[in-house]
Amino acid sequence: MLGLSPAVLLSIAIATELVATTALKASDGFTKWGYGVLVVGYALSFYFMALSLKHLNLGSTYAIWSGAGTPATAIIGVALFGESLTWPRVAGLVLIVGGVVVLNLGGAH
Repeated sequence: MLGLSPAVLLSIAIATELVATTALKASDGFTKWGYGVLVVGYALSFYFMALSLKHLNLGSTYAIWSGAGTPATAIIGVALFGESLTWPRVAGLVLIVGGVVVLNLGGAH
């Protein structure tokens, strides 16, 4: 397992998914292949998530992966691509993060 803790592996999975998603947007429909090549990050993301799943609960792991990735992706969209961040979108992101917290507090067995 590369000698890394499951939490670190999951963090790498989240980070590589964020890079891939950002590259997908930046590739402009794969017209800019320099960015398009970075979508290999999706494969890396699944690889590192699979490694973390050897020791972590599936439901909690996926909730954390998507629950961290969604707001981070929205922030990247605002910062790098000038996307808007309206109050309804903020509320939705808060609900997503809150849902992940509740799932994990509910006891992941």
